[in-house]
Amino acid sequence: MSASPANRRLLAAVLAAGALVGAAAVPAAAHDDDRRGPRGRHSSVVIGDVQHESGNRSHGNRALNREWVEVKNTGRHSVDLHGFTLTDRDGNRYRFQGLRLDGRSSVKVHTGHGRDTGRDVYQDRRHEVWDERDTATLRDDRGRVVDSVSWGSRGHHDHRGHDGDHRRHDGDRRGHHGDRH
Repeated sequence: MSASPANRRLLAAVLAAGALVGAAAVPAAAHDDDRRGPRGRHSSVVIGDVQHESGNRSHGNRALNREWVEVKNTGRHSVDLHGFTLTDRDGNRYRFQGLRLDGRSSVKVHTGHGRDTGRDVYQDRRHEVWDERDTATLRDDRGRVVDSVSWGSRGHHDHRGHDGDHRRHDGDRRGHHGDRH
């Protein structure tokens, strides 16, 4: 059975229109995906508390390990942090290796030396990373910003996640306040 020329032209027009609609939809979907975490969903991994050693320029390991950034999984399911990075404004970078963060749990990333566990990991640095005015940025294994927090400019911190969500929390704990971006 063969289709008439009119039916073939109609089918070709429908297929061409579908291809145009599909091509137009791809950039919008790609843009939305830039703001989402793994598997196209918003990431449940965020930066929690930050403790920097403001004014303390002691380079001892104990002082370095009092300086940390908490990374939290706010979701119910575990997340593989392998390849995630945590950076400061100066470009210092810590890359997570083989750490699976359980749902509703956190890990502290300490500046100094120590033995990595499920609750504490160490950057093995000999100098402070986090300044009195700084920004911590968490990126996923594809290099996309998951969360960012800045401190030192005001006596409060507010949160902006990877999707621009903005929440303000008042607080004035030593070494823990800033703006999240």
